[in-house]
Parts: sequence; C-alpha cells; structure tokens
Amino acid sequence: MHTLKLPNGSHIPRLGLGTWCMGDNHDARRNEIAALREGIEQGLTLIDTAEMYGGGRAERLVGEAITGQRDDVFLTSKVSPGHAGKQQLIKACENSLQRLGTDYLDMYLLHAPGRAPYAETIEGFEKLQADGKIASFGVSNLDLDEMTYFVNESGGNGCQINQLLYNLNQRGIEWDLLPWLQEHDIGTMAYSPFDRPDVINNDGLVAFARERDISPAQAALAWLLDHDQVIPIPKASHPARVRDNAGALEVTLTAQDHQELDRLFPAPSTPEPLQIY
Repeated sequence: MHTLKLPNGSHIPRLGLGTWCMGDNHDARRNEIAALREGIEQGLTLIDTAEMYGGGRAERLVGEAITGQRDDVFLTSKVSPGHAGKQQLIKACENSLQRLGTDYLDMYLLHAPGRAPYAETIEGFEKLQADGKIASFGVSNLDLDEMTYFVNESGGNGCQINQLLYNLNQRGIEWDLLPWLQEHDIGTMAYSPFDRPDVINNDGLVAFARERDISPAQAALAWLLDHDQVIPIPKASHPARVRDNAGALEVTLTAQDHQELDRLFPAPSTPEPLQIY
C-alpha cells in the first residue's frame, strides 16, 4: 500500500476516494457502494466524506459500503463551519459517527472557516481525541493567512491535513500555500482532482495520455502524486472508474512529461485567491 507519513507519525494512503454528491440519487446507490468497495479492494482505503454532503446521506452510504471492513479503511469526515466550536463540534462528530456506523474517525476536518474561534474548535478536536473518537484532525479550504492563524493557536500545531481544491487547472496554491504546507510536513488532500471533469476532457491531456498509453485520469492523478505531501481523493461512482484511477499509482511521469503538462496547464505567475468548490 502506498502511504504518506503525517506530522504525528501516522500514515495515510496516498490515493483515496471522494464522496461529494454520493448518496443523493437512489438509482445510483448500488453502483456507488460497489465503487467504494472496489476502491478498498484496490488499496484505495482512504475514504473522505462530510456531514455537509447531502445532509448526511453520503456518510450513511459510506457506512453501508464499509460494513465489515472498518478496520481496513482510513475514514475521514468533515464538520460544517456552522458546527465549529467545542460543544457543537463534539455533537456533530457524534452524529457523523452514528451515520457512519463506527465509533471513531481516523481524521476529522473543519470543512471551512466559520464564525467560531479556532481556539474553541481545536479544544473540541482535542476532546474528541482524548475520548478516542478521532485519531487526528485537520482543516479544509483554509488559505495561507487562515492556516497560519490556525496552527499558531494553542494545540493548532496538531493539524495534519489541509484539504484543498487542487488539480492541473487549479494550481493557485502552488504560489505560496502548498510550499508552506510542504515545509511544515502538513498533508494536502486534493479534492476535485479532475476539475468536474474539465481536466480529463481537455484535448491536450487526452492526447498526452494517449501517447503514453494511460488514461487522462491516470495522467492527472499521477501529476498530483508526484507532488510532495499531496493526496488526491477523486470521486468515482462506478467500479471501472475506480480501477482506472488506482492505476495512477503505477504511472511514472518523466521530467519531460512534467514540462509538457506545465505547457498545457501553466503554473500561476502571480498570487491567486484560494479557489473553493
């Protein structure tokens, strides 16, 4: 299994499974559960979800998919910013655990900045850790200023992950945020790695992948995997797509390949506001 070491010494799979918008369509439910189970079979044992996804429907779907396999899964969920702060966060986590059918999370993230002071949110994370309900905590959608503020709060240096929009089309974090996270050994969990799916439909990337006998999805994921501390979490609702994504772990991109991808998808030349979906 390909893993990444986090600041606290724990290991997280290098490639995972996203669940945004899963559980919303009853007719797709069987395929979505099969896709998550196929991911576990393929070694993509990191599953990311959130209480915000479908008002808890995604968490319930994940809970069903991992029945009997909880110990094989690195399970991540996220608390909505409206539920940040100590007591609300603890209650939100307990509700997520109930929907997921488990008694602990491997990682619990603040979904986005909210009104609650970070100090109170961190207190909530630490209480959940002390009670054995979460193993680690982190954040999502925090820019460099917010990230610096968070980790400088008491206990904030326990942050292990910042989950961010990052893909070939959306490279703004490379200007300052990604280097800062890498310097501090904090993982970057890259959501929407196909840019819904503008990246894998790009004519240039399609040709690039065809020339190398890989799929556009594998090319896009391999590019992310080549960045230090970056963990892509593509969503796939069909087992075949999951198998294709898993193949990215075996793709090796050359320096020339990276030059060509930089030509097709240029890196930022100036600072950019943090992009969020």
